[in-house]
Amino acid sequence: MDFNSNTLVSIIIPIYNVENYLEQCIISVVHQTYKNLEIILVNDGSPDNSGKICDDFALMDKRIKVIHKMNGGLSSARNAGIDIAKGEYLGFVDSDDTIEPFMYEKLMTAIKRDGTDLAVCAINYVFENGKKLTKTNLGKDTIFDFYDARNCK
Repeated sequence: MDFNSNTLVSIIIPIYNVENYLEQCIISVVHQTYKNLEIILVNDGSPDNSGKICDDFALMDKRIKVIHKMNGGLSSARNAGIDIAKGEYLGFVDSDDTIEPFMYEKLMTAIKRDGTDLAVCAINYVFENGKKLTKTNLGKDTIFDFYDARNCK
């Protein structure tokens, strides 16, 4: 699929009881270098202040949509976001994570360059002492066919 910077990407963030991490997570998505994002925050019945944090961010950025639902678990929250997503591509971010500012730009560039439907990236584990550990089993710029992708470990 061909895309340009007008290609909408829907980022779904399932949220449950993460008030201590949520602001940093949302800020990292809002400040992506790839700007054509729909940011869907799914408050999965959080008993803490996560729902209010979501609502406050939605008032500050028109790209943010908030769903408040009864707790149904991670898959239920992701599916609720998928149900309203308008983007040509979907992205998922865990609510206790932050992402690099260029992550979606790089993923979309890889999709365009390689003509693929899916792009993935490495994960950095960041510890309280500041140490980072990169976790990936993929080689640099690896392209898989469907069979290889299903069996990648």
